[in-house]
Amino acid sequence: MIAIYKRELKSYFTSMIGYVYLAFMCVVVGIYFMAYNLYQGYPYAAYALYGCNFVYLISMPFLTMRSMAEDRKTKTDQLLLTAPVKVSSVVVGKFLAMASMLAISCLIFCLYPLVIRIFGTSYALAADYNAILTYFLMGCVYIGVGLFISSLCESQIIAVVASFGVCFLLYMWPSLVGFLPTSAYTNLLMLAAVIVIVALIIYALSRNWLLSVILCIGGVGASCIVYRVNSDLFDSLITNALGTFSITDALYDVAVNQVFDLSGILMYLSLIALSIFLTIQCLQRRRWS
Repeated sequence: MIAIYKRELKSYFTSMIGYVYLAFMCVVVGIYFMAYNLYQGYPYAAYALYGCNFVYLISMPFLTMRSMAEDRKTKTDQLLLTAPVKVSSVVVGKFLAMASMLAISCLIFCLYPLVIRIFGTSYALAADYNAILTYFLMGCVYIGVGLFISSLCESQIIAVVASFGVCFLLYMWPSLVGFLPTSAYTNLLMLAAVIVIVALIIYALSRNWLLSVILCIGGVGASCIVYRVNSDLFDSLITNALGTFSITDALYDVAVNQVFDLSGILMYLSLIALSIFLTIQCLQRRRWS
């Protein structure tokens, strides 16, 4: 894993990708820092980070597009898949290399609260650095998503477009969830659809049709029974459940309310672990196919 990590990290600096990424992140966040903190005089650097969290929609797809797609296109993935190294080590090594690039930019952002402290008045250094940590973990979520999508694609162009689409969906998630209906019967139907989709995913990963059928019939049947007993439990059920997966809420709590959102941090870590797991499963399936 260490060898793969070093190779991937070095590749970002032997090409223009690493320099362009760092320059783009520093310029965009620097503009917001200048506008919010230096010009308007806000005492929290976290405002600038929250204001420009959209930058991940552009930077992360370009950072992750070559992580797996390039190896697949040049057929060097066959060397990795047949080498005496675990697939998990390959995936984690590539992820850590991209996370290191993100960490370098976040280390630069750590200077911003000190600038406010030296030349102005900073009321919450702890909140600013908590915001930088949250900002870093949010970026790791986008990296995990881009890594997984890159493992599904052979073309870097397709990978960057698909990654942008999924990242945009995550960014707009709270607004999109607000359009969902709140009636109990409609939420029952949506829950049944989710159970069926989960059963299909389990079948695609395990090829165990019996487990998938039991999960599908059991889950839908149990939902119908609960609905018959107390339909009020299904009012806004899907809307409230999906609303908890908003990846911007944790950063908002730190940046605006100066509150450390532990549940949001745990959600970030869970999404990162899930994306790495899905990438490993994708490569494992290709390895033995």
